[in-house]
Amino acid sequence: MDQHLEATSAGRQAGRPDAASRGARRRGIRRLLTLPVAVAGAVAVTLGIVQPAAAAPQTVKRHPKPRAVSGAPVAVEVPSSAAASDVPAEVTVQEGDTVSAIAARYGLSTAEVLAENGLSWSSLIFPGQRLAMPGGTAAASTAPPVPRPEIARHIVRPGDTVSGIAAAYGLDVDVVLSANGLSRASLIFPGQAIVLPAGGDATADAAEPPTVSPPAVESADDEAPAAMLDVHLDDAMRVNARIIVDIGRGLGIPDSGIVIALAVAAQESGLRNLDHGDRDSLGLFQQRPSQGWGTVDDVLDPVHAAAAFYGGPSSPTVGTAPGLLDVPSWSSMTLTDAAQSVQHSGHPEHYAKWEASAQRWLGELG
Repeated sequence: MDQHLEATSAGRQAGRPDAASRGARRRGIRRLLTLPVAVAGAVAVTLGIVQPAAAAPQTVKRHPKPRAVSGAPVAVEVPSSAAASDVPAEVTVQEGDTVSAIAARYGLSTAEVLAENGLSWSSLIFPGQRLAMPGGTAAASTAPPVPRPEIARHIVRPGDTVSGIAAAYGLDVDVVLSANGLSRASLIFPGQAIVLPAGGDATADAAEPPTVSPPAVESADDEAPAAMLDVHLDDAMRVNARIIVDIGRGLGIPDSGIVIALAVAAQESGLRNLDHGDRDSLGLFQQRPSQGWGTVDDVLDPVHAAAAFYGGPSSPTVGTAPGLLDVPSWSSMTLTDAAQSVQHSGHPEHYAKWEASAQRWLGELG
């Protein structure tokens, strides 16, 4: 038993360093602190101060600090998808492009590009459209600039439809609608410019666009006859023409008077109930509330508009806006003169070109 206790005591003394050895160990650690990390780590492992994993130097990712050379300031490079000098003055939209994708391509924000081009978050862009890039610069070139083609457009003529325009230029109807922010329920009107996206036979410098409906002959001479149009009614036109005919029949208007009304509506609105026009002109006959034709709701009501055009003692605008029956001897006038007596148009010579079509429509509708 005494021998076992002595062995145990000796073992403890052998495993516990005395004060002198502990002091030497501390001095060794302090010397290690003055060595390079890699050397200190190796020595520490050899001496058993730390385990190998703890001795391995840890890699810390840091961005290198720029150093000044000869006292000159150093610019810190900020990563971006495109350097400012690479941003062009403008970009031509390609198939499948979006505003956000174009902005990201040049390291710009979508809001910047929208604001630069006067667009909203709901605006549509289309192939061939040119977008200005904020802060962009034109590429330096010694060659003379190449003229860029203008965006092709079709000016709507009376009787035009979006489907007819698309077919005339070899375009898809939905593509034309999308390029112009229209839906299949949208109305178009004479004089409106319809953008023709790239992909069909449309060209901006075409001498004469494809004929969608028979073109009118513009003449400087107001008395020169205009070319007669032969336009067929589509569904929307037929509904409005039927109202004009039925109201005329109900008022006992002779055929010549109904033909005048149909021709006027065709010239003024393409036989469509428009919610816009010159100044406050609205509806089938482009009647103006400010000129006594009724309220906005009145002139946008085809029944009210037709009854007001015909006029007479039962007119809804008696005393404020005279109609056809209120014009003395209207039945002995030419179509142009009778229509102008009611409408006071700036271009009365264009009413007559609708006479043949109006007569045929009346024959179809009875």
